[in-house]
Amino acid sequence: MISVLDLFKIGIGPSSSHTVGPMKAALRFTEDLTAAGRLGEVRRVVVGLYGSLALTGKGHGSDTAVLLGLSGERPETVDPDAVAPLLARIRTTGRLALGGQREVAFDEARDLLFHMGESLPFHPNGLRFQALDAEGRELAARDYYSVGGGFIVTADEAGREVPSPPTPHPFASAADLVGIAQATGRSIADVVRANEEAMHGRAALDEHLRRVVATMRACIARGCRTEGELPGQFRVRRRAPSLLRQLEGAHGRNSVAPHEAFDWVSLFAIAVNEENAAGGTVVTAPTNGAAGIIPAVMEYHRHFYGEDGEEPAFTFLLTAAAVGILAKMNASISGAEVGCQGEVGVAASMAAAGLAAVLGGTPAQVENAAEIALEHHLGMTCDPIGGLVQIPCIERNAMGAVKAISAASLALKGDGKHYVSLDCAIRTMRETGRDMQSKYKETSLGGLAVNAVEC
Repeated sequence: MISVLDLFKIGIGPSSSHTVGPMKAALRFTEDLTAAGRLGEVRRVVVGLYGSLALTGKGHGSDTAVLLGLSGERPETVDPDAVAPLLARIRTTGRLALGGQREVAFDEARDLLFHMGESLPFHPNGLRFQALDAEGRELAARDYYSVGGGFIVTADEAGREVPSPPTPHPFASAADLVGIAQATGRSIADVVRANEEAMHGRAALDEHLRRVVATMRACIARGCRTEGELPGQFRVRRRAPSLLRQLEGAHGRNSVAPHEAFDWVSLFAIAVNEENAAGGTVVTAPTNGAAGIIPAVMEYHRHFYGEDGEEPAFTFLLTAAAVGILAKMNASISGAEVGCQGEVGVAASMAAAGLAAVLGGTPAQVENAAEIALEHHLGMTCDPIGGLVQIPCIERNAMGAVKAISAASLALKGDGKHYVSLDCAIRTMRETGRDMQSKYKETSLGGLAVNAVEC
């Protein structure tokens, strides 16, 4: 059973699998060296990136992430404003404070290698770390895989089934989840809460949810006020501040359009994903590339329904988490594994479920909302232009948020009965991802990444 605390992580952009995951892997490698008492012997570290990490790692900030992790930084606490000075010091001095403790030589061109066209066995996002002594002898070596949403595993862990901690309501499918909710008379959010409190306690769960909500809202606010261009060769201009001025100006002229609500939700999503593209602090929900959808739909509910307390936000997140947990357990949330259907598609599915829940939906209607949203993202490729989490990723979040609202609305107008189940949609996503050519799975070798010739 995956925890809400693991699913919703706080970290920096632009990618959970290519930034947060590699940073955590580098940090874990240094921590393992420390725990083994070998850190003092290390004179050099060599890191290799493989598969999708090699092909799009530069655009996704994987190089930056590895340097931060080796330096002892954590995704949830690193200050985005401190990143550039730290990188500049490493690159100008050729020295890196391994684990934040021991200075070692580090020549980025020699010691951080992008192995184009090569993959490690388990997953497209592979990293290989080696620690060497003064004579160049290998002290330790470890392979890690960044499997989406900031989750990392070693090769040994990838092949080993980890027993779930004891929970009162374990579920392995949407059918299980809805059945438990109906049998106990609880909402889906209540079922998830009971499991989380058994694992972590009420206080820890609520504190994490508060941090998640606060981070999401702060990210929208930063995105709406920050002007300028996003990093990268295409010099993409931030649009959120301009969109906000236009929406506020329309109110001043008393010329509100019928589709204004969708304009607002698009603004919220774009604001978050522009922050993500700039390396700002976001919540992986369930990934960074799809980080704007859940905050946008939550803010839409707060903005247009006027429900501003903790309870609706917590209900939204706990319900959404149930869908993300099912997708992660039974398929994937990694764009490098199943394409963008696993990122934007799952995020839209999670948001649709959360919105249906706070609008009073039954467990069956919530499951229906999640299914509708996921079904209509099936087959979506991950084809970032230039390897940057910008085009089409930012707009794709706006469209995913709009679809989530439509899916919740459709489901709430029904009785929860439908032909295609959420379990079927998740299984189809897994099979579609397996059949999808690798060039459409976060490699920037196909789709818009090669056909947008004007770029």
